[in-house]
Amino acid sequence: MSKRIILQSGRLIDPSTKKDEVTDILIVDGTIETIRKSIPASPGDQVVDLKGKIVSPGLIDIHVHLREPGYEHKETIETGTLSAAHGGFTAVCCMPNTNPAIDDESIVTFIQTQGKKAHDGIVDIFPIASVSKAREGKTLAPIAELVRAGAVGLSDDGAPVFDAKIMRRALEYAMMYDVPVMQHCEIPELAHGGVMNEGKVATELGLPGIPGIAEEIMIARDLLLAEYTNSRYHVCHMSTAVAVDLVRQGKKKGIKVTCEVTPHHFTVTDEIVRSYDTNTKMNPPLRTQKDVDAIKEGLKDGTIDVIATDHAPHSLDEKEVDYIQAPFGIVGLETAIGLTVSELVEHNVISLMQMIEKLSTNPRKIIGKEIRIAEGEPANLSFIDPDVEWKVEIAKFKSKSKNSPFEGKGLKGKAIGIYNHGKLMLY
Repeated sequence: MSKRIILQSGRLIDPSTKKDEVTDILIVDGTIETIRKSIPASPGDQVVDLKGKIVSPGLIDIHVHLREPGYEHKETIETGTLSAAHGGFTAVCCMPNTNPAIDDESIVTFIQTQGKKAHDGIVDIFPIASVSKAREGKTLAPIAELVRAGAVGLSDDGAPVFDAKIMRRALEYAMMYDVPVMQHCEIPELAHGGVMNEGKVATELGLPGIPGIAEEIMIARDLLLAEYTNSRYHVCHMSTAVAVDLVRQGKKKGIKVTCEVTPHHFTVTDEIVRSYDTNTKMNPPLRTQKDVDAIKEGLKDGTIDVIATDHAPHSLDEKEVDYIQAPFGIVGLETAIGLTVSELVEHNVISLMQMIEKLSTNPRKIIGKEIRIAEGEPANLSFIDPDVEWKVEIAKFKSKSKNSPFEGKGLKGKAIGIYNHGKLMLY
């Protein structure tokens, strides 16, 4: 017997088809059968009232640290995908700074197998494999085998590919297999030892800084390499005004460059570090108001393609140390929609259509996993309440780790469920 679900009176927003309309959607056995203004229910149908809610193509976070294998005390594939689901994401791309690194096809297969077991596989996992063996930047990883196994991109995230020759070769091999090279942009010699943005606040706090040029010089170099090789290049977690402009100019020149920013980089500045809360420590660091404004302008004008969280779980004991000793990173999957709606949509920086584009359409295009909401297509959907107001309570996070600087922050907009692979999850 067929399983029929009617999504009733939801606001369908799909940038790939430019649809923005209130409609019903009938899903039969995981496939969208009918999209119509009103669909009468039959006996046995499950009806989900989505009046006032958004139905979007399944959101994807292309920059997530699931920590498994090797660091399961911080996060596991099971807890990370549950956190993603509750954040409204039907898919994540996991970064390769695991132990061992994702530099072998067996590890790609392991992650995908574990992902299918977690919560009946409702959240897809697309691994990002290492550019270099063990992420050491010395020898290329077996790119062909990794892509064949299911890797959708290449990155040594957390460790920049600093050798220009290795980066050039990576770009050339990636072009052969049509996957992006996703760079953590940082000149190690300039960033080494820094724990926050280099500037006035760091000087006043007596904390060593990471200058914006550490990021910008690497982006400039890589853009030239991407232009020379005619390869796809993606800038991870961009954080400075100059970086935004470099990418803007690169796009104007026709370089195949895309980029992402995180919600924390368009929400708060380095002023918050005055609290000495180690949950304000991330890499790249929180920058100045000028940088935040430039990021918002880049989101508005389309320079910035993607909003990604850089979800980086750490255990409580790892973060409850001196600021300088604490690891970089915060969790972000469960606050992403709230921060994006509150900081961008509510202030008319971007529209809801643009929000969905940067959280679903664009990132899926970058990794070759496009979807759309149309009759005959598999149902891969996220449900969002754009008007609900709520306060962040980190104790309620589904992530294994709770390292967030947003405890108690009032937000507007939240995921209320997802649908993928014939499975419905509402909360």
